[in-house]
Amino acid sequence: MNGKADKLYQPFSVILSMLNNLQSRKVAIVGYNRIPFARQNTFYADASNKDMMTAALNGLIARYKLEGQLLGEVAGGAVIRHSWEINLMRECTLNTSLHPGTPACDIQQACDTGIEAAIYIANKISLGQIEAGIAGGVDSSSDVPLVLGEKLRKILLAARRAKTTGDRLKQFLKIRFKDLTPVAPMNREAPTGLSMGEHTEITAKYYQIAREDQDAFALESHRKMAEAYGRGFFEDMITPYKGLQRDNNLRTDSSMEKLAKLKPAFDKVNGSLTAGNSSPLTDGASCVLLASEEWAAQYGLPVLAYITFAEVAALEYQQNRHNLLLAPIYASTRMLQKANMQLQDFDFYEIHEAFTAQVLATLKIWESPELTAQFGLNKNLGAIDRSKLNVTGSSIPAGHPFAATGGRILATMAKLLHQKGSGKGFISICAAGGLGITAILEK
Repeated sequence: MNGKADKLYQPFSVILSMLNNLQSRKVAIVGYNRIPFARQNTFYADASNKDMMTAALNGLIARYKLEGQLLGEVAGGAVIRHSWEINLMRECTLNTSLHPGTPACDIQQACDTGIEAAIYIANKISLGQIEAGIAGGVDSSSDVPLVLGEKLRKILLAARRAKTTGDRLKQFLKIRFKDLTPVAPMNREAPTGLSMGEHTEITAKYYQIAREDQDAFALESHRKMAEAYGRGFFEDMITPYKGLQRDNNLRTDSSMEKLAKLKPAFDKVNGSLTAGNSSPLTDGASCVLLASEEWAAQYGLPVLAYITFAEVAALEYQQNRHNLLLAPIYASTRMLQKANMQLQDFDFYEIHEAFTAQVLATLKIWESPELTAQFGLNKNLGAIDRSKLNVTGSSIPAGHPFAATGGRILATMAKLLHQKGSGKGFISICAAGGLGITAILEK
């Protein structure tokens, strides 16, 4: 080849090389860790998001000997956070023994946060931008930001703008004792003014989910998690924190009789949702270690499972208030179409138990052509083998620190597949704002 041809060929060889480098790689889950989840205002009442997330990260680093490692990135976030937590994951990373050059970023997508962070890291690994990273999430329902009333806020701002001490004093004299009362924190959907529990109460009524069925599902979830703890399933997944060894919402002595005595939590007159069949307000943090196959082999870490597909969806819920937490109906349908799989193709299913009514409504819609048609979908996905569903318990007994739930579920599914040695796992998580996320893990 002459010199002129060589010059023409070189740009093409560079382009081909770039295209080869951009081909997607398999993304593996190679590690996990979390702290025990604690019911609101118990063991972690004085712990911040930063405290808990740092503890979860440090546990992961110690377990997999990552001290001093320069990782590609750490991503995660919190749903409930203070205004000063503007760079939360970077601050947490700097408080670990990871190399300080490890970058970090915050991600927030309500209860989907943990999975969305994992997708973010996985995509970077898949594209060859990084070799390994950590995805996590944390939330404290105890350390909730207190908001000043609007009148007090305006007085304080006016006092700050005042140019003389006298003018400043005039503003302070406007404050009344009642103005010092902070605005009560509320977890409500802005378009409707209703909480997730109130929306799900509407869901239970619309889809005719009986109270007894909700209680039975909750009881079974407690039983499964208690059994999993009993056989040591969680021993290599949890770092004790502040004296807590295991999730303290787990009830080993629960019964249908005890659950039946609980009063409705949202609709006090005709409601079926109670504190027993709804996930509790919870504090906690979790994280998973993701990597390319090459990185895992280099550091001697087994591939627990691969993340192969994921889908995020959203729906309108202002007019259809009974569907707030049912966006996974769309996400699962689209994801399975892209994966060319059936809902029945999986060895394990993990469906986040925000409320047992939401899980049961999802299962009912999947099974019913008529209900599926209400979502504008042509075909229902069908029934699943419920013996494969949430086999180690889920958010009812574990609790639900919003951004941390995704990491817990990813870790659980990865370990189940690793123990089995093969198979596929289906994950579904509903979220505030009419959001939902699904994912497929494979071994």
